Amino acid sequence: MEQSILYVGLDVHKETIAVALAEAGLREDVREHGKIANTPAALKVLTGKLTGQRRELRFCYEAGPCGYGIQRQLSAMGYECAVVAPSLIPRKPGDRIKTDRRDALNLARLHRAGELTPVWVPDQAHEAIRDLVRARQAAVRTLRQARQQLSGFLLCHGQHYHRPAWMLLHRRWLASLKFDQAVHHIVLEDCIAAIEAATARRDRLEAHIEAALPEWSLAPVVEALQALRGVGLVAAVTLMAELGDITRFNNPRQLMAYLGLVPSEHSSGHTRRQGGLTKAGNGAC
Repeated sequence: MEQSILYVGLDVHKETIAVALAEAGLREDVREHGKIANTPAALKVLTGKLTGQRRELRFCYEAGPCGYGIQRQLSAMGYECAVVAPSLIPRKPGDRIKTDRRDALNLARLHRAGELTPVWVPDQAHEAIRDLVRARQAAVRTLRQARQQLSGFLLCHGQHYHRPAWMLLHRRWLASLKFDQAVHHIVLEDCIAAIEAATARRDRLEAHIEAALPEWSLAPVVEALQALRGVGLVAAVTLMAELGDITRFNNPRQLMAYLGLVPSEHSSGHTRRQGGLTKAGNGAC
């Protein structure tokens, strides 16, 4: 007896998962199954209930802060599970109602119609390197904000350094500053301490990245990229951590679209207008 296909839409949240079901080949038969707890045990019970009657289960849910744990659990159990890109889910312009139930029903319906775009799911080792790289990027942003705060404070009080900043001479200049109010010295010291802490955090994470690199499967690619002029260790690791397996792109156009390095275009009829790069891809690369 041939198995029928049941498409399962999951609207995943921290505590609960809303579940909707869509039978293959039927246009209107999309029904709500209810909510379950967002735990591995509850998900296992759900699959046991739905697997009956010789049905093939195909799951899908939106990529989000809950990560890839559900996809990995379902894949380990032998089920197909797609993690879809939220920004590419078709939505009606006039739809102004959003609930967990509606989202789950919409996912099941679109998954059955083949209208969803899955994202690439990294393995756990690759995800760990990517999390480490993104932690360094967060440290760099914190350092930039701390430096901007100090520069704004000094500019407000008429102090401006006319040479390249954040070098040793700049640090000596900061130590020589005098203010009429003693409280301003406290603010200055606090800003300098924040910069030093952020700098130490960035350097510490870069050292961890370098230490973890030899065990990574993409380490040879990272080493090869550093042969290019201007590409250092951190830049190469960041690029590969975000791109992952480059062979997943069928052609260079897909890779450029993922990076947002394609021109925008507004053409109609005989008029063709191309603008600048969309920059709508992965901003971390």
